[in-house]
Amino acid sequence: MSTKKRILFIATEMSPYLELTEFAEIVNKLAIKSNESGLEVRCIMPRFGVINERRHKLHEVVRLSGINVSVDDDDYPLQIKVASLPNARLQVYFLENEDFFKRKQIFHDDEEKWFDDNGLRTIFFCKGALETVKKFGWPPDIIHCSGWMTGLIPTYIKTAYKKEPVFAHSKVVFTIGGNTFEESLGDDFVKKAVINAGIKEKDLEAFKDSNNPSLFRGGAKDADAITFGADEVDSALKTEFTKVKGKKIIPFKGWDSDLTEYLDLYNDLASK
Repeated sequence: MSTKKRILFIATEMSPYLELTEFAEIVNKLAIKSNESGLEVRCIMPRFGVINERRHKLHEVVRLSGINVSVDDDDYPLQIKVASLPNARLQVYFLENEDFFKRKQIFHDDEEKWFDDNGLRTIFFCKGALETVKKFGWPPDIIHCSGWMTGLIPTYIKTAYKKEPVFAHSKVVFTIGGNTFEESLGDDFVKKAVINAGIKEKDLEAFKDSNNPSLFRGGAKDADAITFGADEVDSALKTEFTKVKGKKIIPFKGWDSDLTEYLDLYNDLASK
């Protein structure tokens, strides 16, 4: 049996598959650096329609098929595909669903109109990622979430998935990045994000504004450690989370950082 510590990266974006901000390259480098340092690494991200299946050699993981994700009283089938990260011996898993991710745009249509279902897409991705880990039967020691679309995951692990054995010893790192959208995820976002009896609307109070800063705020609030992933982040968030009692905080150290600060953080959390 492997004695390696396990780290799971759950990200909205990751080079070379999708690059919406500069942090996509950081996720790539962190996965490779963690792998080379002796950690057992897996990655999960959405399979947006712009991600080329043939170019990146994605293929379906049959043994993980058959997952249905319930969101807002509807069941959505989850298909999981996998690819090997170029120049690294680690796997990236892509969550696919025809209703939410097949379209050839990310969060806005061709006329730059915000998709009305971006809130549902976010909830589906966060719940789907955790259901995928359950299906793996692969308990991660560290879960590093990055991108606003992962914001619900720390709260879900602390509430809705609190009794799941696979997450019993998981420590969560959450990265606060720069704001990338000004629209709303909808007035009913919090209500829809109540995915089972283990979570209440009051647990999601930090998400009530249903906007970009609130996704970061909610994710950071329930994470075990916080990192800053951009040189320009929301000023209120920076003030709120630069010093938080009981949490390890890693400031942004520039795009040319060797990322040692992250490895030190992972090893510190995994040893507790």
